[in-house]
Amino acid sequence: MNIDLEQIKLLLDMVSKTEVSELTIEIEDERITIKKPHPGQPCPPQPNAEAHGEHPSHADKPTHVFHAPAHAPAAPSKEHKDGGGGQEHLVAITAPMVGTFYRASSPTTPPFVEVGDKITVGQTVCIIEAMKLMNDLPSEVAGKVVKICAENGSTVEFGQQLYLVDPKA
Repeated sequence: MNIDLEQIKLLLDMVSKTEVSELTIEIEDERITIKKPHPGQPCPPQPNAEAHGEHPSHADKPTHVFHAPAHAPAAPSKEHKDGGGGQEHLVAITAPMVGTFYRASSPTTPPFVEVGDKITVGQTVCIIEAMKLMNDLPSEVAGKVVKICAENGSTVEFGQQLYLVDPKA
């Protein structure tokens, strides 16, 4: 197989933390499919045809099927400052995966959000590129953006703060 175990682990982790239910990647003559069961369903047993690379629609290419654990989307994390600077109520929008952080959909378009903008739940606040896939990141909180914590074009880690939002504003 041309994809190493670390790449598969990264893909499994990424799929389990997003709303993506199935991901298929083809590299040369091999195909990898990652499937996530619906919430509450156990991981299905791997069918023999898929385990032996005999997927009905792709009989000419070996198929490796992996099942990612189904996780509910993480709730926004609260930002607590020890200094008591009045920021205890701020909510952090964090990176759901490792990737490259982009504030806009292209270099020639304005950023999705700026400091001072009011955002709503579900509004796209940035894009995170991971493994050449562009992933829109919707906000899980409504409020006013008070700080942008990541630099455009930088690599972000899972759980890293991207924005601080004041839900009371």
